[in-house]
Amino acid sequence: MKRILSIDGGGIRGIVPGMILVALEEKIRQATETPNAHLTDYFDFFAGTSTGGILLSILLCPDDQDPTKQKYTAKQALDIYLTHGTEIFAAKRWRRFLSKFGLLSELYDNQVLEKVLLDYFGDRKLSELLKPCIITAYNIELRKNHLFRQQKAISHGDSRDFFIRDVCRATSAAPTYFSVAEIFSVAKTRYPLVDGGVFAHNPSLSALLEVIKSYNTYKINDIWILSLGTGLSKISYNYEDFKKKRAISIGPALVDIMSSSSAESSDYFLKQLFRSVNKSHNYIRIEPNNLSSIDPAMDAASVANIQKIISLGDKLVSENEELLNQIVADVIQDKKNKTDRSVWNFLKN
Repeated sequence: MKRILSIDGGGIRGIVPGMILVALEEKIRQATETPNAHLTDYFDFFAGTSTGGILLSILLCPDDQDPTKQKYTAKQALDIYLTHGTEIFAAKRWRRFLSKFGLLSELYDNQVLEKVLLDYFGDRKLSELLKPCIITAYNIELRKNHLFRQQKAISHGDSRDFFIRDVCRATSAAPTYFSVAEIFSVAKTRYPLVDGGVFAHNPSLSALLEVIKSYNTYKINDIWILSLGTGLSKISYNYEDFKKKRAISIGPALVDIMSSSSAESSDYFLKQLFRSVNKSHNYIRIEPNNLSSIDPAMDAASVANIQKIISLGDKLVSENEELLNQIVADVIQDKKNKTDRSVWNFLKN
């Protein structure tokens, strides 16, 4: 069994899957009586979009002193939102004013996010991440999906390698919120990219196809996916309001609609795929069913709303306590039964 951990996009709502990660890591440490155990040791492959891409990059970042070890815990990954969330999504009054009249294409200053990412990752590269993973983005000039692949960065060298901070900047460049990320590979090839949520808000399906394609001896019933969502916004938009507003002012609403529909579609397809091979239990989706207790906007990062999101995450952990315990028991047992868990081991043969 190959185990995939996938994390959705959702801006500041990344706090919710972040809290699930913390709960799982703490349960693994308790169950194994290993205070330094890491959640990532119990999964084979990782996928992330936007806020999910940032979370998994932090989880897989190598330690400065020992690059074979993990630098950050799940709690430290969550802290990027608890410590810097309000700062990242703080728009000056003049930016909000100009944006309202369509005089700015994005609401937030990307330099704030870039500084936070630099502090976390420094000059670490995609190839240095500790486990195989994909992080999604979209190339606006080539009009095609772009997957940052850790294994391609290793096998193809500088032409496919990137600084992790640039990968995270690209995957989280949500249209109308942050400017397009113009980044460069280590070999100096230019890539104009936006948030991968435009095609894979829930990157689980992309991860499944990546593993099957790369390890072509695998069948879908050999794969188990834990997919962590940030909750689907159910805001209703009025037709007449849409008709009257300037195009730029409805940008956030369009991003919300696009991301929600993308996540719903991926979830539906995955459920059908696993059901078709009688392995429904091999795809586990955990996300809030109701966002009515919070402001669901991806940039709603006020101190008060962050506290509400934390409460929502805590409620989700409590409601899924039995499921989380079962997941932990399964991954621990699975790890004991295997000696080499590398998805990419076939490349060595």
